[in-house]
Amino acid sequence: MRHNFKSLKVWQKAMDLTDMNFDFCKELPSNERYNLIDQINRCSCSVPSNIAEGSGKNTNKHFAEFLSISISSSFELETQLLICERRKYGSEEKLRNCLELLSEVQRMIFSFREYVLKAEAIS
Repeated sequence: MRHNFKSLKVWQKAMDLTDMNFDFCKELPSNERYNLIDQINRCSCSVPSNIAEGSGKNTNKHFAEFLSISISSSFELETQLLICERRKYGSEEKLRNCLELLSEVQRMIFSFREYVLKAEAIS
């Protein structure tokens, strides 16, 4: 079963998260350009990218696997943001907003993955 990823609210929220993280990274120290900044940007992009990639798979089981990868990327992103928090990098408010949206996206992916797996079990 294929899904139009652009119409999925979880993908749209994940794209918002990516935008928010890219904006947050503009405030990070330039010496983190090839470390935290690149890592945050890669993780951020991976969350919606895996949702999109999975949406084109032929079975819901395969789609759920890509949603699992998306969740894993979100945990990697969370870790990078928590490192920024520990290092006191960037705006506290922007960081808090990133972490709040990230938490929302994680819950959405978990729920959507469960829905997709249930649909797989029914078919």
